[in-house]
Amino acid sequence: MNYIWSGLLIISFVFAALGGNLQETLTAGLSGAASSIEVLLSFAGIMCFWSGILKIAHKSGAAQFCEKLLSPAVRRLFPRVKNRKSITMNIIANLLGMGNAATPAGVAAMCELDRENGQKPTPSHEMSRFAVLNTASLQLFPTTIIGILASCGSKDPFSIIPLIWISSAISLTAALLAEWLLWKRGDSK
Repeated sequence: MNYIWSGLLIISFVFAALGGNLQETLTAGLSGAASSIEVLLSFAGIMCFWSGILKIAHKSGAAQFCEKLLSPAVRRLFPRVKNRKSITMNIIANLLGMGNAATPAGVAAMCELDRENGQKPTPSHEMSRFAVLNTASLQLFPTTIIGILASCGSKDPFSIIPLIWISSAISLTAALLAEWLLWKRGDSK
């Protein structure tokens, strides 16, 4: 990957020099680097905020309430899984658009699913389904995207919420359907 990235940089500098735009290219690169740090810092603040909210939800009992609320759906999606707590917490974090704050629960859930799978070299159906569910998650409140839009000066960063609902529902449905069809096809062989 480093070779590819380095190659792209060298090629862009060569073409910029040949086109007489080397100064503008260097200026744009430095400007982009500076703005990426600003976005990164605002993103880190959002992540810290939601990680704290998740901890408060655990201590206040709100997380347990959400677990009970989602329990029927999670039980239906993962009927053979014994311990669904990490799966549920990951789904809750993804529903709230916490993105990277959902990662610890996702890793814990996958480790638990791997233990239940007997740590075989091939993933179980439940592991596959969880990976798909985690990747194409439904987002009710896309906080990370809203935070990035707000930090970039958007006048109405919340206007994207209905579009996020529609697109994440469609992508989740398509991903779960594809996963189910592929497992059915694999089982029939």
